Amino acid sequence: MSEAAPRPELQPALAGAEIEAARRRIADIAIRTPLVRAQGADVRLKLECLQPYGSYKIRGATNVVRARIEAGETVEAVVSASAGNFGQAVAAAARALGLPCLIHVPDVAARVKVESLKRLGAEVREHPFAGWWEIMQTRETGLEGGTFFHPVCEREVVAGAAVIGDEIAEDFPEVETVFIPIGGGGLACGVAQGVKLARPDCRIVAVETEVSTPLKAAFEAGRPVTVERRPSFIDGMGSTGVLEPMWPLLQRWIDEVVVVSLAEVEDAIRKLAREQHVVTEGAGAAAYAAALANARPNAVAIVSGGNIDAGVLADILKG
Repeated sequence: MSEAAPRPELQPALAGAEIEAARRRIADIAIRTPLVRAQGADVRLKLECLQPYGSYKIRGATNVVRARIEAGETVEAVVSASAGNFGQAVAAAARALGLPCLIHVPDVAARVKVESLKRLGAEVREHPFAGWWEIMQTRETGLEGGTFFHPVCEREVVAGAAVIGDEIAEDFPEVETVFIPIGGGGLACGVAQGVKLARPDCRIVAVETEVSTPLKAAFEAGRPVTVERRPSFIDGMGSTGVLEPMWPLLQRWIDEVVVVSLAEVEDAIRKLAREQHVVTEGAGAAAYAAALANARPNAVAIVSGGNIDAGVLADILKG
């Protein structure tokens, strides 16, 4: 991989000016998603699944690419590793700039996401999950050339997600708890910093599923540990461990971890479709599932993405 300029450190905490700069950079691409009250439940839904390419990832991906170019970094090609949603977003950013794009995906990625990557002009390379996770941990792809944009461990990616927290605090000043699906941690740590600037006492609840609980295990052990990851229809979250660079942020910004079952996530997908008329993927429904199982006053659930294979969705809707 070609040499790149030093990456901004993930710490210290984001300043309000950084979040505002991210908001400005992405204003023509990312939409300000609605915050709506769920039918039959005392929880509000931040519908990031309505973003272009169906995911909140458009915020961080657009911000990191534009910020690096704005800072004078030479980017000749865009390279990343993604289960699909960040890949789509960064591929769209690359296409808008006329840059080639290569995305490394796990072989369990939803086909709808892989096909979208190809339509966006990205070259896609699939890896067994363990090999893909190695790229996520090391940034090493075995290939030369291009600038690697990590889907989680970039300050500008976290800042893009922080705009979500900023919007929540503006639209719902009474917010007391935010439920957030946890994958690599960029979304949770970003939203936490955005919302806590206005609501420092707001509780940030990270949501994992029963098939993979690396953050819960890390909190219990006081350090990142390796856990089992069982395959499931949920491809956008869950791994065998916490990314080392994210651990200090997760310790600082996450107040609580809750675990939901696959059955609870399936039920949340059905409720979102039937009651809210919203299509969401497994990771996108996990926070709502957690909010339903752990009622809190003035709560918000982040519905993070809506890219789900049609067959999987049909099976879940049939119950």
